[in-house]
Amino acid sequence: MTMKMTQMPHSNSPSETDRPEGMRLNKFVAHCGLCSRRKAADWVKAGKIKVNGSVEKNPAVLIQSDDVVEYNGQQIELEEEKVYFLMNKPKNVITTKDDPQGRKTVMDLMGGMTDARIFPVGRLDRNTTGLLLLTNDGDLAKKLTHPSHEIQKVYEVELHTDVLPQDLDRLRAGLELEDGFAQVDAANYIARKPKTWVSVQIHIGRNRIVRRLFDHLGYRVIKLDRVILAGLTKKGLGRGYIRSLREEEVRRLKHFH
Repeated sequence: MTMKMTQMPHSNSPSETDRPEGMRLNKFVAHCGLCSRRKAADWVKAGKIKVNGSVEKNPAVLIQSDDVVEYNGQQIELEEEKVYFLMNKPKNVITTKDDPQGRKTVMDLMGGMTDARIFPVGRLDRNTTGLLLLTNDGDLAKKLTHPSHEIQKVYEVELHTDVLPQDLDRLRAGLELEDGFAQVDAANYIARKPKTWVSVQIHIGRNRIVRRLFDHLGYRVIKLDRVILAGLTKKGLGRGYIRSLREEEVRRLKHFH
């Protein structure tokens, strides 16, 4: 499958071998995640920062790629800038960084879109399609996957036969599975589609949970597509496409309830 994307972002993730040339010292210190730029300037003037083994009191001195900067006797490095990508994952793609069996992964689809050390947030089964977030922001990933935050996800499911109304009621009430009770937040037929199609909203993230819910009711899943993830939708994002999140989307994710 040919890689498709709606936007090719520039790489903005500095590393040890790829620091911006000529960055002011106070800006460098601030971008190491230690403090604000103003506070960093105060630290420099107070003699708390060394460059290449010598105290440097000029906040405006330019730091080059091979300079060693220290604070409190410890070398400091630029933090990798956080990046966020939304993928509409196709079928037959593995949600992992690499696969011992050589199957196509979501990282293969990312190609050269970024040099940042990103990873998929959560998982989608190989045959499940839809929204997947990839980032290098570990704090946000933890929030989006931790059960206590109850992040909402909506799936559209095609079953092998019409879903009975009473089974929708059973879904809405939640089901007791082999690994405990599974709460379902909403379950409905999808407008203008046959009754073989159902929309399911959940916040739990257990392994293959949607497939297991319908298996428990005696249905076989034909297609499973995640259409909403923490308020993000597939609008304008075709299957196999990837885009960077907008700043307002990142802010909403970080404050998502």
